[in-house]
Amino acid sequence: MTTRELLFVSLASLLLGGAPATAQEVTGALGSPSATTSVQGVQLPPPDPKFGGIIKQDALKSKPWWPPRIAPPEGAPNVLLIITDDAGFGVPSTFGGVIPTPTMDRVANAGLRYNRVFSTALCSPTRAALITGRNHHSVGFGVISEQSTGFPGYNSIIPRDKATIGRILLDNGYATSWFGKDHNTPAFAASQAGPFDQWPTGMGFEYFYGFVGGDANQWEPNLFRNTTQIYPFKDKPPGSWNLVTAMADDAIDWMTRMHQTDPSKPLFIKYAPGATHAPHHPTKEWVDKISAMHLFDDGYNKVRERIFENQKRLGIIPANSELAPWPNGTLKPWDQLSDEEKKLFIRQVDVFAAYAAYNDHEIGRVIQTFEDLGKLDNTLIIYINGDNGTSAEGGPLGTPNEVAFFNGVTVPVDEQMKWYDVWGTEQTYNHMSAGWSWAFDTPFDWFKQNASRLGGTNQNMVVSWPKRIKDKGALREQFVHVIDVVPTLLEVAGIHAPEMVDGIKQMPVEGTSFAYTFDAENAKTPTRHTTQYFEMMGQWALYKDGWFLSTKVNRAPWEAFGPANPDPLNNQVLQLYNLNEDFTQTNDIAAKNPDKVEEMKQEFIDEARKYQIFPMDASVAARIVAPRPNITAGRTEFVYTRPMVGLPQGDSPFLLNTSFVVTADIDIPDQGAEGMMLTSGGRFAGYGFYLLKGKPVWVWNLLNMERVKWEGEDTLTPGAHKVEFEFTYDGLGPGTLSFNNFSGVGRPGTGVLKVDGKAVDTKQMQKTLPMILQWDESFDVGSDTLTGVNDADYKPPFPFTGKLNKLTIKIDRPHLTAEDIKKLQGAMKAAADGPVSQNLTIVQRLEERFDKREDCRKQADAQNLGPIERLRFVRDCLQKD
Repeated sequence: MTTRELLFVSLASLLLGGAPATAQEVTGALGSPSATTSVQGVQLPPPDPKFGGIIKQDALKSKPWWPPRIAPPEGAPNVLLIITDDAGFGVPSTFGGVIPTPTMDRVANAGLRYNRVFSTALCSPTRAALITGRNHHSVGFGVISEQSTGFPGYNSIIPRDKATIGRILLDNGYATSWFGKDHNTPAFAASQAGPFDQWPTGMGFEYFYGFVGGDANQWEPNLFRNTTQIYPFKDKPPGSWNLVTAMADDAIDWMTRMHQTDPSKPLFIKYAPGATHAPHHPTKEWVDKISAMHLFDDGYNKVRERIFENQKRLGIIPANSELAPWPNGTLKPWDQLSDEEKKLFIRQVDVFAAYAAYNDHEIGRVIQTFEDLGKLDNTLIIYINGDNGTSAEGGPLGTPNEVAFFNGVTVPVDEQMKWYDVWGTEQTYNHMSAGWSWAFDTPFDWFKQNASRLGGTNQNMVVSWPKRIKDKGALREQFVHVIDVVPTLLEVAGIHAPEMVDGIKQMPVEGTSFAYTFDAENAKTPTRHTTQYFEMMGQWALYKDGWFLSTKVNRAPWEAFGPANPDPLNNQVLQLYNLNEDFTQTNDIAAKNPDKVEEMKQEFIDEARKYQIFPMDASVAARIVAPRPNITAGRTEFVYTRPMVGLPQGDSPFLLNTSFVVTADIDIPDQGAEGMMLTSGGRFAGYGFYLLKGKPVWVWNLLNMERVKWEGEDTLTPGAHKVEFEFTYDGLGPGTLSFNNFSGVGRPGTGVLKVDGKAVDTKQMQKTLPMILQWDESFDVGSDTLTGVNDADYKPPFPFTGKLNKLTIKIDRPHLTAEDIKKLQGAMKAAADGPVSQNLTIVQRLEERFDKREDCRKQADAQNLGPIERLRFVRDCLQKD
């Protein structure tokens, strides 16, 4: 056959017990080297075809027959799936924002805008849903991998019965790739020990260039090509290499190589830049460009109002939309800030905006390459702005170091000003004031993490496909969730969701295709995705036919270190909205519709049972240090006999909240030695054990704000030595977190540095890091990769120039006694029964009374209290009556 013809194989489908099969398409003469075929798709990988030639005893009388190469159905488009990070509805200019995003504008003007696109409210849960077409709990990502726990909905392991879109398209003849952020590899499977089945290359993405985890230093990332760590920035001058540009370069190189090798093979690219997740790391060129525009000089309140008016003017939101009042009790209004706060906050947001604009520009280079290669007409571009709402994890003040947030530390403004001139450079791991985050979620309220508020979940999206979408520049208002992307891609490519993958029966895709919205005649067609649950860390909601039941926010994202709600299903204030009439979720009608509230709560429970939401857990920081099945689990001794670098935090010995001893058996040559023996973390939090000018040093880097240093007075003489650091921890350890109690973590301890058994320096630490080191840095033996823990002493890689015979780590983790457990159980019960308990219905009544007390309300507003602190103030104020 020389033309494409259809071969109907319904009989095979019926034999497999499925529905009548899709027709297979063949090009060329079957058996010839040029023949291709699409596959039925019921089973992946497809079974090998039966040999169609002739075999005799000699080749001259035989007829060769080549199995046809697999190709997608005719007309299957290239796909560029873009998802940015931590960006709310009001960020891009395309949807009324003040930050210029001309690439997103270009895609929108060539295709469609969508204003009701929903995420899960958090990074890796959204991304897991995006690549599987299933709800995030269904695929083990109820929270981010770094918070995973041992329940099916929360273990961060994508089950084998839910194959990714990468795997499906790969086995149907696509070239598949993934660039940027991979937040779907379990933190406990991210080392070179593997397993690699949950890495992009193990989930159907043939090529991966990016970082593993939630965030990355864009100047010196923990970067991989496939599963090999690479250092393309090494020896580059500071500020001259940036991952945002580098990943665009690599994507352009990959797609060009694929095109030049086989121009007929369609491409699937998942493009997931780290922008605009903290740290905000744009180039100086972009910071200067944005700063010169003075977009934010009049503050976040005015910017929010300006974005809201832009959105109405553009018709992106209904003209009758309401803007929720500014949360005075949570975030100071701009006019109440000091001059120093205003100066700092403007610098913070200029850098954030530069990061967003820079990222959009680099995305534009990738899209332009599709056009330059002649592929744009048949390329489906899906550009999703944000995997959740804008992040408020910098807190009300912002921070020069995001790692501080994850350890419960707020950096005062005067301390932050020390980094003003280098904000966004390699010297910071920066985040901005949550006031800007609230503004960038306009027209909604609240933030990333808040699954019950649209500010946490209502994203926006633009889609273009010149060959198919002709209603250029139009708006679509149908409900779309990230789980709908997979079925949409399968529909437009003419590919069935498989019934079997690697012999494993597949669970149904849970999303609903939105391909119907591509056609102008369906512009006002009712949404086909009619029901959707939301849940994140105990905050939850249910959408059904325009109705939206949601829990009242009871925790700001930066309030992650207090006791968690012990009963997040029932211990809630429930709110009800009609989103068909109330686009911005501002008019709570729960009191008028109690029956509807109860009906929808039961429906949420049904969804929760169906999609593995139970057991619900409202804890946040406590889950960061939960035990996981990593390669260190259960081990108390670790031995290293040669240099080794690149072991990620999730798979390395954990030295926080515990006693430990590190012993280095070394030989010093005649000329002396220096260099790193052991380090974990980097510039923004970590520890190091090294020789400096021949003298032993142990240093704890406490969030780049303080360094506690032990140092020997004498240079080590040539020959054999045993250098030891012993740390005795004074707390009960992370076991207290199981009782909703943080008293066991971050406690004091005493360190002793020893040389050949003799103590040479002893110091007590009054505070220790309670939760994490710097996530994107590794555990290294014999040298230091990426950033160093003490810039004043050395510059990486700082290799050890002596001989490291053996390095041993022994860990003595605290264990709770029966008496400890009894006390913790009593404290947990008392907290649950106390006056500031989690009985939020009572709290709501208190707040209603409190709002009538103008004197108390003004006092609370003036103190910039968070929700929990505000509740305590409510209680104390009313008790005076």
